[in-house]
Amino acid sequence: MLHRLYGRAAATAVLALVAVVVMASAAREVVPLGQTFPLKAAAWFAAVAAIAVSRIDNTNHPFAKFGPANQVTTARAAFVALTAGTIGESTDPAVAAAAAAAAIAVTMMDGVDGWLARRTRMSSAFGARYDMEVDALLILVLSILSWQDGKAGSWVILSGLLRYLFVGAAWVWPWMDRPLEPSRRRQAICVIQIVALIAVIEPFVTPPFSVAIAAAALGMLGGSFAIDTRWLLLHRREQMA
Repeated sequence: MLHRLYGRAAATAVLALVAVVVMASAAREVVPLGQTFPLKAAAWFAAVAAIAVSRIDNTNHPFAKFGPANQVTTARAAFVALTAGTIGESTDPAVAAAAAAAAIAVTMMDGVDGWLARRTRMSSAFGARYDMEVDALLILVLSILSWQDGKAGSWVILSGLLRYLFVGAAWVWPWMDRPLEPSRRRQAICVIQIVALIAVIEPFVTPPFSVAIAAAALGMLGGSFAIDTRWLLLHRREQMA
């Protein structure tokens, strides 16, 4: 069953990779993007897909099919790759608008994968983690673009690094390596962070407004991580027992 699952996941990834290349090549016809843009977008997606497929096993995805929910998440990852491909491109307003449009597509599909997982009764730990990692990567990409376009200082990249720092901290402090309880607050702030950074990279949003938006969103995100860290700290004895 696992071999069939790998095959179906890989097939979905290959189709999405072709779509990324096609969309990236088409975007070059209307947006001033460099010749390497399709290659960069494809590389970003290939890296995400390779990591995702390698993490599937019978314990975190107990189904023979990859499932429509994970297919939607893969489509979201494709648009994140298109957004990431604009890193290092010119700061032309058209490029920023295109990056924002791709990020909006990712955001509009957010929640659809979760709904499909519940609808088809194929919810899994893998699917939840896959969805979360796509969101985390989008935040990192948008924070880099915010800095690249001069919308905020280099500090804005901390918005995208916070989660990775949080995960990395568990390697140093084992008591932080504990699943957190589901939280509407966490979900809401994630959406707010994404929407805020999309607004920041929009061409019509300029400093000091872009700086204020990015700072407010980072403050909320930092506060959310502080709440989770405090909870883990208070329960560290249970984790270490």
